Amino acid sequence: MSYDTIYAGRFYFQDEFRELEVAVTDGVISHIGKAITGAPVTKLEGAVIPAGTDIHVHFRDPGETDKEDFSTGSLSAIYGGTTTVYDMPNNLVPVSDYSVFQDKLSSVSSRSYCDFGLYSLYNGKNADLISPKSSGIKIFLGGSTNSTAVDQISESDLKLLDSMNVPVVFHGEDSACLRANFIPEEHSLMDHDRARPEQCELTSAEVISRLPLKKKIMAHISTPESLPKLNGRATAEVTPHHILLNNEMELGSWGKVNPPLRSRDTQRKLMDSYFRGSFDILSSDHAPHTEHEKEEFFQASAGIIGVETRIPLMLALVANKTIPFNLVYRTAIANPAAAMGIRKGMIQLGYFADFMAVKFSEARRINQDRLHSKTPISPFNGFQAVFPHSVVMRGEVILEGNEFMGERNGKFVANLK
Repeated sequence: MSYDTIYAGRFYFQDEFRELEVAVTDGVISHIGKAITGAPVTKLEGAVIPAGTDIHVHFRDPGETDKEDFSTGSLSAIYGGTTTVYDMPNNLVPVSDYSVFQDKLSSVSSRSYCDFGLYSLYNGKNADLISPKSSGIKIFLGGSTNSTAVDQISESDLKLLDSMNVPVVFHGEDSACLRANFIPEEHSLMDHDRARPEQCELTSAEVISRLPLKKKIMAHISTPESLPKLNGRATAEVTPHHILLNNEMELGSWGKVNPPLRSRDTQRKLMDSYFRGSFDILSSDHAPHTEHEKEEFFQASAGIIGVETRIPLMLALVANKTIPFNLVYRTAIANPAAAMGIRKGMIQLGYFADFMAVKFSEARRINQDRLHSKTPISPFNGFQAVFPHSVVMRGEVILEGNEFMGERNGKFVANLK
């Protein structure tokens, strides 16, 4: 039998690393074994793991491409070992109806280096206008950048949203709670925490847990106290910044994010919860802003970058034996792909041949000047990370060393065959 190509290496397969060969046909894994013949063999050095899926990015495109665009955002993803991203709908013109969705899809389709999905925004009154092509639905229970807070969802809208059979992702901060805790001027990360306290998230978690939706995800959980409120009735997402950063660090406005970074004590407890396997998905919530927009703390936009550092930060924790690799694999690679219903995240027959090769012995400090976002200033500057030295997407080597070798061949996930 002939194949397009064969990759050899130490693959993460069936929960362990094994010396294998993986044959690829039309971008899909078609045979797994040893001593496979029928195509040239490419050796991948180090540990070969499935590439990541990030279900929570804000590439700001179209409308705010001075911050980021689909080309720079998707390239950043690839350098971080992620070959599929799902872009949020709170653009300058929110993606809240079929027409805007089509415009965005048409605009970005030829400019993405990695595969991508697109969310639509539910604003409380547009359930019947949302594009059926949407990869997911985003609902803000509390206001954030370019969004409308939703206080109530009608029973008829819940049924309509559920019938779309895509994940419904919630920004979990209760709007009434945010109004009650408003601070006229914030000057620090601690002020921002007080203005958007944990209670706002806990109230939302209770609401989310009760909603009759089959596929619901609570995004960027910032306190472990939200988990018992959800009580297993929603997928729990967490970010590296809420796990690794806190409001006692000297980050200035570059650490301002919604929901806020919490106290060191809360951050440690959240990190412990993640380490114990209490979370389902690790996403970046990549949300870049320009330096000008981050100048004054009170007026600074909330959001930090992270699509390029999401997996490398966690792999460094694997390298120093803080956490097992399977935790990173499950939360950053396998579960996100499964949640979105795509054939990625596993070395398995019929799955897309998306993987990366890493060397755990080559951890290095993050240098934000080497990141690929339009605004590469990162609160993780100086943190240890293990970046991939090779990335394969749909059977093609697109990154080798520090050299990008691919093209803008990213596909909308609905078009993946």
